[in-house]
Amino acid sequence: MTQPSTGLRVGAIGAGRVGATLSAALGRAGHRIVAVAGESDASRRRSEALLPGVPLAKPTDVARSCDLLLLTVPDDMLPNVVAMLSASGAIREGQYVAHTSGRHGLGVLEPAAAVGARPIALHPAMTFTGTEVDLPRLRGCVYGVTAGEEERELVERLVADLGGRTMWVPEDRRTLYHAGLAHGANHLVTLVTQAVELLSAAMETDAGVGLDDVSPADTLRPLLTAALDNALARGDSALTGPIVRGDVETVRAHLAEIAVTAPHTLPSYVALGRDTLDRVVTDGRVLPIRAAKLASVLDAAEQAAATATASPSPERHAERRTGHPAR
Repeated sequence: MTQPSTGLRVGAIGAGRVGATLSAALGRAGHRIVAVAGESDASRRRSEALLPGVPLAKPTDVARSCDLLLLTVPDDMLPNVVAMLSASGAIREGQYVAHTSGRHGLGVLEPAAAVGARPIALHPAMTFTGTEVDLPRLRGCVYGVTAGEEERELVERLVADLGGRTMWVPEDRRTLYHAGLAHGANHLVTLVTQAVELLSAAMETDAGVGLDDVSPADTLRPLLTAALDNALARGDSALTGPIVRGDVETVRAHLAEIAVTAPHTLPSYVALGRDTLDRVVTDGRVLPIRAAKLASVLDAAEQAAATATASPSPERHAERRTGHPAR
């Protein structure tokens, strides 16, 4: 028995960025959002903004009130939430229970399946702000889905209602699927933030005022957009820059400046530099003798950083002890 996707009563446990956004999108697609559970002030504000008029309720009450239960809690909380709801009788036979974890598949929903519920893993491959900005971004979003044959039709309809596309992920590949997304998106944010910090330092004058009205974000946006588009379309062949060109002295200069200005960025520069070097050596763009020189420069920078960390200068020692730079 597969229910039509339109007109489902939907409840969400977890009114975080994902839960509130998906619930709002399903509501706009013709479903009835009957209740959500969220305890923090941020969750309450988010619910008021995206789900006006939808009551906040206890998790067990939310589960009892709906045909489709969305579990949008953090990964590490999910097993306990499923076990608690199943043991309390809040989850019933025939009910659809879907979680939005990228890592977990159907196994984490086994307690719900044991009482007759119909489990679904439904992960949106998207980053969320928990505001109205997210809703148009869902159009074209890919959902990493794991579900049984009997739930397949409903899942495809729900994803279509959300304006998305379905990617079927085997149960034993969920963690690998999620690692790829996290490494690409989350670590990209860290990388871009580090780049912004370096540019900000480069653009400051002695008076602490920028040289002009162009911000680091303005500078990086067209470059990073082009680099991302090229990488997605062409893979390693999109690589450019001093390592690809074999510019040993430029890389050495980068490392020296980063070590002074933003030493916390040095490990990621070295690690990504090494991986970039491996890739361009493999495809023949950098000859082995030049690659050896580049690798030596990267190794030396890493060793110097390790030595400085183990034996900090008096100024660095004072900074570590007080939390402020020595003056």
